[in-house]
Amino acid sequence: MSEREVVERSTAQVIADGLARQKALEGVDAVLGQVRGTATDNHQSVQVTVDGRGKLIELWLRQDAVRWGADQLGRLIVLVAEAAMDQATQAAYNRLAPLLGDGMTYAIEQLSGRPAPARRDGGGITAEEFMRRREERLRRADGSTSSRGQAADDDWDPDDPLAFDISSLRSDR
Repeated sequence: MSEREVVERSTAQVIADGLARQKALEGVDAVLGQVRGTATDNHQSVQVTVDGRGKLIELWLRQDAVRWGADQLGRLIVLVAEAAMDQATQAAYNRLAPLLGDGMTYAIEQLSGRPAPARRDGGGITAEEFMRRREERLRRADGSTSSRGQAADDDWDPDDPLAFDISSLRSDR
């Protein structure tokens, strides 16, 4: 037998939350229609724009795009359209998450069969990995402080996505 979790909200609050989610779900289609994704190939021969549903909005071909030949140009258009769809998909999930909450957005992601590109490509890291890397950096910084109490610059790794180079800041003064 499973344990029951005590609900800390009143029935009226649960109903209000349900109605708010229902209203937000009704807006999903509108969000998907408004979101756009645009991609261009490396040679600037093909540019494709799609909406959040995958509908082709614009296809632009440079005049000399025919040099690729019919088969290769067709494959290039499909690849660029897939990249545009990935951009539109990620933008849609980014707009849905504040409306529906992360849990409901993740459920939609699972039901749609289109995982968020940021998650699918493995570009992100888990919270546990973030904390492990943070603890490692803090240990290194504690061991490599200079006589003035500042961390040495020689342990900065530009390939570490969590590293920060202060020289990359722009001054707006």
